[in-house]
Amino acid sequence: MATITAERGLPERLGASLQADGAHVAVFSAHATRIELCLFDPGGITEAKRLALPGRAGDVHFGFVPGLDEGALYGLRAHGPYDLRRGHRFDPSKLLVDPYALQLDRPFVYHTALGSPAVRQLDTAALVPRAVVCRPEAGAPVLPRRAPGFTYELLVRAYTQRHDGVPAELRGTLGGLAEPAVLDHLSRLGVETVELMPLTAAIDERHLVHLGLSNAWGYNPVCQMAPDPRLVPGGWAEVWRVTGALHARGIRVLLDMVLNHSGESDHGGPTLCYRGLDNATYYAADPDEPDRLVNDTGTGNTFAFWREPVIQLGIDALRAWVEFGGVDGFRYDLGTILARTPEGFRPDAPFLQRLMADPVLRDRLHVMEPWDIGPGGYQVGAFPAPFLEWQDRFRDDVRRFWRGEGGLLSALATRLAGSPDLFAGPGRNAAAGVNFAAAHDGFTLADIVAFADKHNEANGEGNRDGHGENHSWNNGVEGETDDLSIRAARRRDIRALLATLFVARGNPMIVMGDEMGRTQRGNNNAYAQDNETVWVDWAAADGDLAAFTARLATLRAAVPALHAPAFLTGAGVDGAPDVAWLGIDGAPMGPDDWQDGRRHWLGARMAAHGSAALVYLNAGRDGLSLRLPPAPPGRSYRLALASDRPDEAERTLDPDAALAVGPRSVAIVVEG
Repeated sequence: MATITAERGLPERLGASLQADGAHVAVFSAHATRIELCLFDPGGITEAKRLALPGRAGDVHFGFVPGLDEGALYGLRAHGPYDLRRGHRFDPSKLLVDPYALQLDRPFVYHTALGSPAVRQLDTAALVPRAVVCRPEAGAPVLPRRAPGFTYELLVRAYTQRHDGVPAELRGTLGGLAEPAVLDHLSRLGVETVELMPLTAAIDERHLVHLGLSNAWGYNPVCQMAPDPRLVPGGWAEVWRVTGALHARGIRVLLDMVLNHSGESDHGGPTLCYRGLDNATYYAADPDEPDRLVNDTGTGNTFAFWREPVIQLGIDALRAWVEFGGVDGFRYDLGTILARTPEGFRPDAPFLQRLMADPVLRDRLHVMEPWDIGPGGYQVGAFPAPFLEWQDRFRDDVRRFWRGEGGLLSALATRLAGSPDLFAGPGRNAAAGVNFAAAHDGFTLADIVAFADKHNEANGEGNRDGHGENHSWNNGVEGETDDLSIRAARRRDIRALLATLFVARGNPMIVMGDEMGRTQRGNNNAYAQDNETVWVDWAAADGDLAAFTARLATLRAAVPALHAPAFLTGAGVDGAPDVAWLGIDGAPMGPDDWQDGRRHWLGARMAAHGSAALVYLNAGRDGLSLRLPPAPPGRSYRLALASDRPDEAERTLDPDAALAVGPRSVAIVVEG
């Protein structure tokens, strides 16, 4: 293996592609004068050989290396101008990781020698992972696309780190999710889709290293096609094994993808990959100061997703996780970035069009986080079909209602109806929205009702980080308390929030542990807490709350009126409106009812596909005595669930008797 040739080059396939007698290597760089392939000994310590890629086709440097076999370790070095005024940062002393690497021999570890102009010409080979030449087996997801339904967001390391039912060697890794104890829990809950927080190889931010902390969430990737060795030590085979185990339970798998930026940070960050290969192409730069990167992501850099090489990188990364990992779709962190052009956000942006035209990706699920911190970055409701979107409006309006604020009846009704104000665009319905009261970013569900203020002191930023307004409340005491009445009130409020989520049109989502009372002790930005702050404490799990959550999921799945994808508009369904907003006497609400700022409850009759349910949400401190609307001929009412009485069994109701709805509770009555 002493030669390299361009005669058998394969420039159209970036990365390292194995053949029977060697491997093709191709790397994009529009501005490099030379790209070197650096081969390492089997232990990855000694750089055994440097081979300049001899071929060039447009902006792709390529070559064929006879005898290069599976398992070989390699890196790249790029030669070219170091001209900050034009955005060029070429420095061949920096060993670079192939952006198309499918496997790494070790995790990324931040070191000050990796970055900033002050450390030019300092060789970083000892500090950078090696890419591994590999040939993952390709396949395809086995479950057809449909709305994700009940979605469960989880952080792999935190989910199984303290689970006694997971073997010690698998705790904190993706493989732990395939253990029966974990699968059984997800199945009992009725989870339809698991949304995995990032699995791609990532690096800690430099400020965290200086604070002695680490990035627990993984939203700082470097190689979007390579599983992080810490989370997925078994590589692509482990990904396939876990997606297969979840599929066998009928559970779809979404992967949270961070395509919007890389872990190379701002102009003073480490040179690991894109910065060294072609900084001026991959990143968006300030037109007036090309050395300064656009920071619409808040991470120091932003990928230029209007440029063809970046678009192709994103498409190829997604295809890798579908073909080599079997995932069913993706949730896109700061998805607005993917639709940005130099002129701003565009719903017909080039990347979105390519995504929907790709034969592998177009029939997968695609869920956008529709905001970033740049100009015009809030785009909830602006993405075209078939994209789904997280929606923080549901989170905020529901929290404010249950916090006891007045004047929110119309807003709450709109959220229960599927948020047509946001998603009633061409080809879209209520299933376009992903509803949540809590997600990984912010308070847990238990902390919403136990903390009026954030408590992020452990993050080392003087409690300045994280959302300042959480629309939360503490039920009288900030944080932990031994007061049994306050603890009971908090559990009651958690159940009310969960019930609201499951009766609303759209896709309900909860974050790991919210079904069993997980707390982060008031930290609403726990990305830097790879410890007991975020690790799920299975020993302290509230089994009753988990059973209540499962009951909600079962009820929602059984009653089309609660899960139908159509917006609730008042249009006719089965001879009656699809929704009627109810007054205390069972008759439709009048204008004065809607304008009553002192009214803290809302009732509705929802109908779809031959089913109907009455839903009452009472955020007041007093109970209600309500008249039910007349039942249709031949039908009766049964109380399916009362969130303040979670142990009460279903029972038939006397249609002529008043329905008692307790304070701070949700009651669900099903017609039958």
